[in-house]
Amino acid sequence: MRSALGGPRLLLRRLREVMAEPVSAQARLDKIVVLIASNMVAEVCSVYVLRADQGLELYATEGLNREAVHLTTMHAGEGLVGLIAKNAEPLNLSEAQEHPSFSYKPETGEEIYHSFLGVPILRGGNTLGVLVVQNRVRRIYSEEEIEALQTTAMLVAEMIASGELRSIAKTPESFALDRPVVVKGAPMCEGVGLGYAVLHEPRVVVKQLIAEDIAAEVQRLDAAIEAMRVSIDELVAHGDRMGAGEHREVLEAVRIFANDRGWVRRLHEAVLSGLTAEAAVERVQNDARAKLQRQTDPYLRDRLHDLDDLANRLLHQLTGQSYVADRESIPENAILIARNMGPAALLDYDRSRLRGLVLEEGGPASHVGIVARALGVATVGLAANVTDLVEAGDAVIVDGVTGDVHIRPPPDVQTAYGEKARLRARRMEQYAKLRDVAAVTKDGVEIALHMNAGLIVDVPHLHETGARSIGLFRTELQFMLAPRFPRMNEQFLLYKAVFDAVQDRPVTFRTLDIGSDKILPYMATIDEENPALGWRAIRIGLDRPGLLRMQIRAMLKAAGGRDVRIMFPMIANVAEFEAAKTIAHRELAHLERHGHRPPTNMQLGAMVEVPSLLWELDAIAARADFLSVGSNDLVQYMYAADRDNTRVSKRYDTLSTPVMRALERIAAAGKRAGKTVTLCGEMGGRPLEALALLALGYRSLSMSPSSIGPVKAMILAVNLEEAEVFLASLLAKEDGAPSLRENLREFAAARDIPV
Repeated sequence: MRSALGGPRLLLRRLREVMAEPVSAQARLDKIVVLIASNMVAEVCSVYVLRADQGLELYATEGLNREAVHLTTMHAGEGLVGLIAKNAEPLNLSEAQEHPSFSYKPETGEEIYHSFLGVPILRGGNTLGVLVVQNRVRRIYSEEEIEALQTTAMLVAEMIASGELRSIAKTPESFALDRPVVVKGAPMCEGVGLGYAVLHEPRVVVKQLIAEDIAAEVQRLDAAIEAMRVSIDELVAHGDRMGAGEHREVLEAVRIFANDRGWVRRLHEAVLSGLTAEAAVERVQNDARAKLQRQTDPYLRDRLHDLDDLANRLLHQLTGQSYVADRESIPENAILIARNMGPAALLDYDRSRLRGLVLEEGGPASHVGIVARALGVATVGLAANVTDLVEAGDAVIVDGVTGDVHIRPPPDVQTAYGEKARLRARRMEQYAKLRDVAAVTKDGVEIALHMNAGLIVDVPHLHETGARSIGLFRTELQFMLAPRFPRMNEQFLLYKAVFDAVQDRPVTFRTLDIGSDKILPYMATIDEENPALGWRAIRIGLDRPGLLRMQIRAMLKAAGGRDVRIMFPMIANVAEFEAAKTIAHRELAHLERHGHRPPTNMQLGAMVEVPSLLWELDAIAARADFLSVGSNDLVQYMYAADRDNTRVSKRYDTLSTPVMRALERIAAAGKRAGKTVTLCGEMGGRPLEALALLALGYRSLSMSPSSIGPVKAMILAVNLEEAEVFLASLLAKEDGAPSLRENLREFAAARDIPV
């Protein structure tokens, strides 16, 4: 081959001219293979395109039998070409026919050729096809020749991705890029969303692949690398103020990669071969992604995310494009795709245009999930590699019930889900008709249904659903969304706005529940071995009483002339509740001394979510005005199983005998003391779990707005005395069953109770 620099550069210049010619797609592809063969002094150059059915089809050739074009096909993994497509790695052979994967296709006439070099045609690390050169003489191709062929393959990848080759495809959905994909994730918010993909962190589209001035491109690359390194250093230096997703450990890993000499050398080599700086970044990242995507080691998969982050930062530095999607230009039916995002970022989007949200990392208990439920957006989390599999504008279906994400679904799937969405809409209409119907069981027991909230956008749902009150207002969301700690007047205005919006209905405010996974971006992070068991919630409030006093004072001022209910999270013993109660009464006295209008009544409650409190239930019930059960944390702590860790969280069921017995004790203690006990965790919003809670003695449940209709429909269909007897019989057994779920489901099915 010609010199390592002159050959590829000359080839790229000529290819650029071909790409600009006004010719058909087949003519352009035919010219490309002729140019490659000529430049590499090869007797054969062929392009194989990966189809949606995972077959490889010969699309163009110089040297093989032209009649074989669009006739020669092979299955994925079949032959040398199939092996390259499967492994996404080059294959360099001096005697192709001796390789065990060699597959002879008589119509091509390739039996006279011995040496073989094939490279995958990659885009975003995904294989779109294979580019091959062959010679009669036995030889091993040089590293420079492999590099040149890989660089040229980028141009073919863009032809495929741009849709130019569709005009010569057998069917309109022929390419691997069009292949339907189903990703299994974790349901985060119920619903069905049909729409088109919007990438929260859009990929930079590299339009100019071939460099005009190599020296200028090297300078641009070096300047961008240096600027990127400086920005990463600044983010790491200010790690205590990082927002969601900008964790110090991740940035430290990215910084290491950014200073890796091998990575920088590969970028320079790609530019020197004739590519623009942007194309060089894409080329190097393509190769890295192709290798790491096929790794099963979780550590190596994480490094792929680090490399992706690095490449994206560098591309944005080179192009000056925004690192996030343009909120104003998203389509009417947008399905938002992200690796992860904070609740504030989600609220920046026009909720009227969002039909679904898909996250690679967010789990069901994450705070963006809470906001998604408030917005009523069908959401799926833990959808592995979804950002790699989807292209902006792809049709996507989000099933927030099963956790399935359908990318580029075939027409029959779209039709089925369209009908499912219509059925759900009709069901929601039926639930809406129950708004003013009292939640009374068939045997006359009334159940109080309340609504969980945390944002002003939640509050209108109180009247839409017919909920009796806001049973849990998560005050920490305001703190998480703010750029700095909200001052007392800002807190006062929020709480007053909530009171004004609910009119005469009660509100139960939970004091600041931060720590563990709820990080405030402007507070210094504290390294804890196990943050879920660390400094959080009321522990922070009692250790930093100024924060707790400020929040309680704002609540009491906002409640002037009205009843107010305040509950304290993560109470581990009676002494903690008494300490918090003392602070609240001091703030009430302070308010009265300074002439502020006090609330007509202040009720203080304790959240039962730390198992130690199970042994002080009568004492806490005697001192608190009401009790509220935080089932999410209670179950997590009972089983010592992180609710966001899918390896362990799915091992234990909320409808297990130990959980049922613990919840039964809490309800009984409240009854003995004559105090209301409300369950406000996620399980109260699921009809089957709600059925079990009613049978345990709970008469007050608080849940997300979308759950009120289904739970009320269950209540109206159940004979509670019969359910109590049935559950008591299950709990009396000592058979060691890990879950009562199936028994309860059979009970409900036999009586037509909708669960």
